[in-house]
Amino acid sequence: MGMKKLFVIGGMGAGKSTARKVLAEQGVPYIDLDKVGHDVLLWDTVKADLVEAFGADILGADGQIVRSKVAAKAFATPAETRKLNRITMPRIEEAFTDQLDELERQGNKAVVVEYSVFKNRTSSLAYDADVVIAVLAPLDVRIERAVASGFDEADVRRRIARQITDADRIEAADVVFNNDGTPEELHNQVIAWWGEYRKDL
Repeated sequence: MGMKKLFVIGGMGAGKSTARKVLAEQGVPYIDLDKVGHDVLLWDTVKADLVEAFGADILGADGQIVRSKVAAKAFATPAETRKLNRITMPRIEEAFTDQLDELERQGNKAVVVEYSVFKNRTSSLAYDADVVIAVLAPLDVRIERAVASGFDEADVRRRIARQITDADRIEAADVVFNNDGTPEELHNQVIAWWGEYRKDL
């Protein structure tokens, strides 16, 4: 059968982490691809490649990569963004695959993958997803939640503008949860779905 890969997608403030936590409480291990992305920036090989591509001023006083400085340079133009992706994406995929292999070796039946920069199923790390779960919420609710958790509203709106639309997410998803109510309501939706899905594992 193999271990089932459940990808959770959704915009900022939609409730991806909440859905992921519900499944984690049910004993499903998880991988946060944002964290994997941050971790590979600590690799010496990645650091060397990034310095070569973007200059030594992306390093902080401690000699580590300063993510905001990389972002400022890498998102300046599409060509620079491609340069960043060419360096980081193969390493992220490598680290991700290693983690999946390890979880499968431990005998897990499923894994939840939180994937905030999801674009589509084919040209992304979700190409062999078993289930894509989209968590949706109205835009004003999402902005409100993100601001409440400490983000600047203008920054939130910019980030959301760079992400795919909910229509794209629905198109890509096998399961859609509307998180326009309370966390308890989302919790109950996810539990109900998992209760059915796990029967076939």
